[in-house]
Amino acid sequence: MVIHTRLLAGRVSALLAATLLAGCVTQPEPLYRWGEYENLIYTMYMQPGAAEPGLQVQKLRADIERSEAEGKRVPPGVHAQLGYMQYMQGNEADAVEQFAVERRLYPESSDFMTTFIERIDNGS
Repeated sequence: MVIHTRLLAGRVSALLAATLLAGCVTQPEPLYRWGEYENLIYTMYMQPGAAEPGLQVQKLRADIERSEAEGKRVPPGVHAQLGYMQYMQGNEADAVEQFAVERRLYPESSDFMTTFIERIDNGS
């Protein structure tokens, strides 16, 4: 009986120590700085008109500048969204520039961004 009690006490102590140590583990840094991007996309689709292109351009530019200042990456889609909002405002040159940045940072978007760039360049 004494051996069983010691064994149980040892297991409880080990479990308690593991639980305490697990609480001290630091979380890894996020890969991207998301900023307002997700909220803007959500608002744009769920509350049409609430996230006008001008507002989105302003917030996305601020997010990009802050990410650069903090040395963090901008998540995929931010430059594409900024380009799309600039296109919606009639700023085609700025839109093409942002689509090109998205394509350079995230090569998997290359076909998609190239299509947008070509359509703007061809006037369609």
